[in-house]
Amino acid sequence: MKILVTGATGYIGKRLIPLLVNDDHQVVCAVRDKLRADKSYAEEASIDVIEADFLKPETLHSIPDDIDVAFYLIHSMSNSSKDFESLEERCAKNFKNQLEKTTVKQVIYLSGITNEDNLSKHLQSRKNVENLLQSDAYALTIFKAGIIVGSGSSSFEIIRDLVEKLPFMIAPKWLNTKTQPLAVRDILSFLHRSVGFEDVYNKSFDVFGPEVLTYKQMLLQFAEVRGLKRYILTVPVMTPKLSSYWLYFVTSTSYKLATSLVDSMGVQIIGKPSHINTLLQVDPISYKAAVAHAFEKIEQNSIVSSWKDSMVSSGRLKNNLHKYINVPKYGCFQDYKERPVINSEKTIDKIWRIGGTTGWYYGTFLWKIRGYIDKLLGGIGLRRGRTSPTQLDAGDALDFWRVIFADKAQKKLLLYAEMRLPGEAWLEFKIEDGLLKQTATFRPRGLWGRLYWYSVLPFHGLIFKGMINKLVDV
Repeated sequence: MKILVTGATGYIGKRLIPLLVNDDHQVVCAVRDKLRADKSYAEEASIDVIEADFLKPETLHSIPDDIDVAFYLIHSMSNSSKDFESLEERCAKNFKNQLEKTTVKQVIYLSGITNEDNLSKHLQSRKNVENLLQSDAYALTIFKAGIIVGSGSSSFEIIRDLVEKLPFMIAPKWLNTKTQPLAVRDILSFLHRSVGFEDVYNKSFDVFGPEVLTYKQMLLQFAEVRGLKRYILTVPVMTPKLSSYWLYFVTSTSYKLATSLVDSMGVQIIGKPSHINTLLQVDPISYKAAVAHAFEKIEQNSIVSSWKDSMVSSGRLKNNLHKYINVPKYGCFQDYKERPVINSEKTIDKIWRIGGTTGWYYGTFLWKIRGYIDKLLGGIGLRRGRTSPTQLDAGDALDFWRVIFADKAQKKLLLYAEMRLPGEAWLEFKIEDGLLKQTATFRPRGLWGRLYWYSVLPFHGLIFKGMINKLVDV
């Protein structure tokens, strides 16, 4: 079949695409920016990448007319926009209007479990989208999941941060809220096994793991898998705002995402039983097994996708990377350095490993201080790290930077700063004519931007000089 996957650069979409290709389907990946699409897709005859923004109907003409099945994986967990509900509504309507012009027979939507009367704003929005996607032109299949557990998922990484950083926790009362966590491998099985399966046409299913657990039990079981002893005291006095700050300062999440999570975590997420497990022959694994499997992937450096690479993980950079790929020169400050390259292959390898657990080769403690300052100012700090220790692709998060361009063949890496700044900043590494050219560019915003640049200039002189020396010292 020809299958359209929306949200193709997202956490679920990136993991679903290889499964569909392995089933011999022709996959059309709809992305807002082709730069963010996995480079390996260009080598796959069975994958086509198209640019489509479902908030802009005029961009949807690139969707083929001969689609058989479509996955709707578009949703937001960010409060960066106050009217995110209306944005999700527009996306769903535009998707439906465009798909009704095609030959699509089935649309598959991944939603959230919404069985409680009092839903969070995001769960209510998911429920509204379910209704908006209903159509007489195609069959709609809805899978409704709660907490998804897997390497790189937001829930997994937040729980990991809490467990590994805090031997003792004074936590908010919503830790006693019940949920049914589901392994990412199982939600992927439900999604890809439902393709073209008429028994799930025009039906909705809650999908969930075999256990009902509180968030507190999830933290303690996570600790058991990791061989750690942890103690948790829940208190009733922590307001949603304080809870959001608690998550923000302790974990790698952004404050906006923390607010959304706290809003949702106050709602019990218990699924309604059905025969879907038998129908699709999926036997969901336990929470502990899901955690153990996630760490196997981490240890093998085979994390396919991570929530940290989502554009909403900082809220600072918009989705179109093309806008930032041409580094400005007029009205900018620059710190430019170059060094002869002894071994370009080894230098490129070093550049591609920069940040995360590797650090910044010189003055890493100063980078950490800058990260702490950024966090205190409400920024993301260095806590995102990087998804892979050796690979970089456009759109990836890298500490408080975002990868704008990464091409080993062209020997060029371009980063854009997502830290709190009175202006915009780029950091470029490029090997050309036997030289490593390292350029830090800052476009100030007003007087404060200029004062900021001159205040950090002494540190830049130290850090950037030391970094380029280390990069060519092979």
